[in-house]
Amino acid sequence: MLSKGYVGNFLEITKMRLSVSVVFSSLAGYLLGAETVSLKTLLLLSLGGYCMVGASNVFNQIIEKDLDALMNRTKDRPLPSGRISVKWAFVLGSMLTLLGIFILYTINPKTAMFGAISIFMYVSLYTPLKTKTPLSVFVGAFPGAIPFMLGWVAATNDFGIEPGTLFMIQFFWQFPHFWAIGWFLYEDYKRAAFFMLPTGKRDKGTAVQIVLYSVWTLLASLIPAFHVTGSLKLSLVSAFLIFGLGIWLIYYAVRLYRLKTEKAARQLMLVSVSYITLLQIIYVLDKFIR
Repeated sequence: MLSKGYVGNFLEITKMRLSVSVVFSSLAGYLLGAETVSLKTLLLLSLGGYCMVGASNVFNQIIEKDLDALMNRTKDRPLPSGRISVKWAFVLGSMLTLLGIFILYTINPKTAMFGAISIFMYVSLYTPLKTKTPLSVFVGAFPGAIPFMLGWVAATNDFGIEPGTLFMIQFFWQFPHFWAIGWFLYEDYKRAAFFMLPTGKRDKGTAVQIVLYSVWTLLASLIPAFHVTGSLKLSLVSAFLIFGLGIWLIYYAVRLYRLKTEKAARQLMLVSVSYITLLQIIYVLDKFIR
């Protein structure tokens, strides 16, 4: 490895910011499911979760090394730039996978199982499909929706309607989020022949689907307010806050539909990140305050 040093290259190839955001979702799910919060479990979930997400990102970059070299956004990553060899990256990815599964298994077997499913789907299904079909986003939404649910399973060692609801919320959310990214990075993705938009184009059809999935994201987010999802419940006040966030998300989705510009897509992406982060904070605060 050259120039950036071991730590810098490690953080870059494991996509630190993305990995931390995924771990945040897992911790939020844990806090929602836990009757008594264990700092030890929180630490294990953080470490195991980072290892699993980091491993997924490493293997993803190994597979896409030559394609990353074609795109302005990714050509300076450790592998295409030559700062890290494929052999070293494979060893790192393998070590992170084994360590992540082991750490999650010490929490409970179901947590390790869902972590393993997530990395398998991301690396073996989503990644190769990105150059084949726009359905790759649909496939990728499954592993992408697991972290929020994973935290609940880590807290309860059980999978039921509560983690299923958390999964559904994050599943629907990923479509407006990733299609917004696919929209403003369309030309860059085109260089690597990545098919990220549902119609393959920045057109009305794609924009309509972004609006629809934004609406479904809001509807899924409000289900716990009706107290039909077991012990996962949402107070009326929090439901109004979530509704406001949803209208904010839908507004920017409709704005993209009207303007069809890269700027509008970038704004929707930022709003979508804020939406899922604030939603998880509201859900957790609602549990501990009411």
